[in-house]
Amino acid sequence: MRIVLSAISWVSIYLALVLVPLAVLTIGEMPPGSGFWWDFSMALGFAGMAMMGVQFFLTARFRRACAPFGIDILYYFHRYLAVLACSFVFLHFLIIRIDNVDALGAINPLEAPWYMTAGRASLLLLVLLVVTSLWRKRLRIPYDEWRMLHIGLAVAAFLLALGHIEGVGYYIQAPAKRWLWTGYTLFWLLLIGHVRLVKPWSMRKRPYRVAEVRQERGNSWTLSLAPDGHEGMRFEPGQFAWLTLRESPWHIREHPFSFSSSAARQDRLEFTIKELGDFTRGIRDTRTGEIAYLDGPYGVFSVDRYPDAPGFVFIAGGVGAAPIVGMLRTLADRHERRPLWFVYGNNRWENVTFREELEALKQRLDLRLVHVLTEPPAGWQGESGFITAELLKKVLPGDAGEYEYFLCGPKPMSDAVQRELRDLRVPLGRIHLELFDMV
Repeated sequence: MRIVLSAISWVSIYLALVLVPLAVLTIGEMPPGSGFWWDFSMALGFAGMAMMGVQFFLTARFRRACAPFGIDILYYFHRYLAVLACSFVFLHFLIIRIDNVDALGAINPLEAPWYMTAGRASLLLLVLLVVTSLWRKRLRIPYDEWRMLHIGLAVAAFLLALGHIEGVGYYIQAPAKRWLWTGYTLFWLLLIGHVRLVKPWSMRKRPYRVAEVRQERGNSWTLSLAPDGHEGMRFEPGQFAWLTLRESPWHIREHPFSFSSSAARQDRLEFTIKELGDFTRGIRDTRTGEIAYLDGPYGVFSVDRYPDAPGFVFIAGGVGAAPIVGMLRTLADRHERRPLWFVYGNNRWENVTFREELEALKQRLDLRLVHVLTEPPAGWQGESGFITAELLKKVLPGDAGEYEYFLCGPKPMSDAVQRELRDLRVPLGRIHLELFDMV
């Protein structure tokens, strides 16, 4: 109930932040307009502008705001709201273009008022921001370059939109409206400053050093970090952090990874990372002593959220086992006695990450380990193929619907297993996901 109330509170705050600028339209005497469509266009413009501003709040990673939902959910919310905000701003322009084209003035920037050019430029940058975000992989834009482009486009589009509204001056000339709009603008600018200046400065004061780089099965590497001059970080097993390696935190070259180490240890934090992209392929070349920074912890994918659960079922594919192994290590350190199941899908036996350690954890936990291989070796006596409802029904106990389920893996596997769990009538509220790819 506490989590639900917190979620309702933050949703209410979000709605208030979006709707307050619309109050600019209704306070005091209304300026002369051109009828319903003109005023509706203005409302869409202000709403789109407010949503653009709140986008910075959604990506600011305020822990209290993230706690009820999980930051992975907030990032998906951020993505879809960006599309909606862009649609509002585009409709703002389109309605005027159809209903009152004379109000747009000259298109040529050399002839048009600067603030009209600023509005058009803001819209173009906003469209470009959405396109490069939704189709980043299809456009083959590297993650680090995309992040810098994304931030630059977002800030530029937002500042140009502010200039457009100030230059036009429509609806914000009355003193009360002027104070409201000025305060709101300052709030947005301070929020940008917090995200891009204050937070990196705070991270800069709590550095880490690379203590070990350990090769794992399945083209994966475990990066071990030790706190440098501070006590380290407390986290819940299963959570994750943004990692900046060899760079200043102001360089905006950070990547999210789940903790694979036990939450019972603060002196050594570990991330197990598979070679999938430009950054991850470089983990093997990391040297001990190199500097790193962490922003975290984040996430609600943790057994600590369910202290009264009678048991846990973990389902993972490939390196999606990293947060689950972190939870198992923590439970072992806590001398957990509840029953545990781990259904672990991989392609080949030699690629099973954590293979040896999982066998060792069976000696410390009441753990049933089920390996599922799509390309089993000759003589394989275990499960093969994909993780299906039939397989889960076979390996799990009859009362498994009472347990909490934790699922992490590539999206196709995650979607398929969710369907299988629904077929087994596992309550939706007991299925917990770690979104494998947020960007």
